[in-house]
Amino acid sequence: MSLRDRENAVDTHRVIAKTIYFGMFANVLAPMGLLLVCFYFDKYKMVDNKVGDMGEMIFYLFGLLAVGHAAYAFWSKSKAMRQPMVRRIETLEQDLVEGLIKALRPTFLVIASISLYGYLYFYLTGRFQEAVFVVLFSFLVFQVVRPRYGAVEKFILYQKSLVQRGDTGR
Repeated sequence: MSLRDRENAVDTHRVIAKTIYFGMFANVLAPMGLLLVCFYFDKYKMVDNKVGDMGEMIFYLFGLLAVGHAAYAFWSKSKAMRQPMVRRIETLEQDLVEGLIKALRPTFLVIASISLYGYLYFYLTGRFQEAVFVVLFSFLVFQVVRPRYGAVEKFILYQKSLVQRGDTGR
């Protein structure tokens, strides 16, 4: 039995849409635009290696920081999805839309900050391929962390159970 068949039906696509649009802008469109700028500078301008032989060590340092950001993103998403977001059962869908975007916005910004390491690395070393690798890693983290349809259905049921128990969290 799907959520549409139950009382107080919630449009799961509407709950996901606003969150996914923000996440796609912050984690796909904006980083891709900045990557195109890096590509332009790589092809037509000379970007000097400002750090010399330390470039490889800096790449591994940025990689370690990126993995730390990814772990934090996984943790913050799971923590955010467990918090009560609904005030009343009558405003369930609207509260879920607002609550989910508010809860996941910081997580998506943390994921977007991973790509900043790639741009900074390109600026410091002039190595475009490694910068692309870091940006692609942030894309992959976004794909894993973003809300999925089945997970959001479980999230909606969890939020319904919280509001029925009287745990509104506000």
